[in-house]
Amino acid sequence: MPPTDRRDSDGASHAVQQTRRTIGFLNVAHGIDHFVLGIFPTVVIGLEVVYQRPYSELIVLSTAMFVAFGLFSLPAGWIADRFSRRVMMAVFFIGCGLSLVGCAVAPTLPMLAVALFMLGVFAAIYHPVGMAMLIQASNARGRTLAFNGVCGNLGVALASGVTAVLASWLGWRGAFWVPALVCVAIGIAYLAMVADDRHETASRTRVAEIVLPRAAAITFFSLYTIISFCGGLTFNTIVVALPKIVDERLGGGVALAAVGGLATAVFLCGAVAQLVIGRVAEKVAPHILFAVVVAILFAGAAWAVRAEGMLLIAALAVVMAALYGQVTVGDMVIARYTADAWRGRVYAVRYFLSFASSGVAVPVIALLHARGGFDLVLVALVAVSAVFLAAVLGLVAVVTLATPRLHVAADPTPAE
Repeated sequence: MPPTDRRDSDGASHAVQQTRRTIGFLNVAHGIDHFVLGIFPTVVIGLEVVYQRPYSELIVLSTAMFVAFGLFSLPAGWIADRFSRRVMMAVFFIGCGLSLVGCAVAPTLPMLAVALFMLGVFAAIYHPVGMAMLIQASNARGRTLAFNGVCGNLGVALASGVTAVLASWLGWRGAFWVPALVCVAIGIAYLAMVADDRHETASRTRVAEIVLPRAAAITFFSLYTIISFCGGLTFNTIVVALPKIVDERLGGGVALAAVGGLATAVFLCGAVAQLVIGRVAEKVAPHILFAVVVAILFAGAAWAVRAEGMLLIAALAVVMAALYGQVTVGDMVIARYTADAWRGRVYAVRYFLSFASSGVAVPVIALLHARGGFDLVLVALVAVSAVFLAAVLGLVAVVTLATPRLHVAADPTPAE
């Protein structure tokens, strides 16, 4: 092989390694992001004994954390697009770690609330910044996005169990110390192993892969604000209410452990569906698949209103599968119609609206359940799903009728 060819081959190999390394760190980051937010809701059970305060009073300490998690995604996406996504992800890892240290050493409950707020600020970085990086690194490959989503789900699933074990062995402060050290260590490794990207900031493309006419683009992103909020509201409602729906509607005499096991099985259906949707999305136009998945969500929600017994479990499994699937394919739709230079900000708005809906979901569930039980909650879920589906169908119509222009062909063999 001539020297020039060898250098080209070595350079290409190094680029592939960097891409895989970046994707690996982003997958770990997604799991950590959801894990760290789940620590306090488990630790708080032990704090009831330590501080002799009721659960209702202590759990309020985490309110600012969840508000910050949604609100600070907006500046995080803007800063990353203007400066460096790599640096922002390093800030995510190390900032979460230091915030967890603050939680572990907090001498008073108000100081613990401040540390939790800072944890929410740094945790907010991942979704707008990490998703923009993942889209760029993988060329929006469906299976890569789907696996990343499963990593986030795994963080949710492990948070309670791992935190409980750490708290039982090391005390409630130890439950913060261990993940704090892990976050800081990963942040240092990330800086050492992932190449600087500041030289790429100015060269990021400012034209989307598929360019829509101006009026169509405005309509597209207006519809996506509705889609983001309705999707988040549907997701948060079913995630929060699922165990209690199973408990009330499955029938009498069902043990709590069985209820928990069935709820977990329904969540696992979502994880499996996400992987399947990721592969299908590589062969079907994402906006068409988006409409199909949200239509399945609407059908599953309508079925759940009337279902009883194990048919209810089946209906909820359909709903959960569609909910997780629409997240992956929805991110792919945005990627196709948004320029790389703007993706951090666009994802910031998308996830801000999705996370903001969680603040609406809980009081809505409480209000509707008090007036009509979970029958009324499920009817409301169907109504929100209908608005969600209508907005997605409108988006499909815009994309189909607006005669979009292809700007850059996607790489047919993106990195894993």
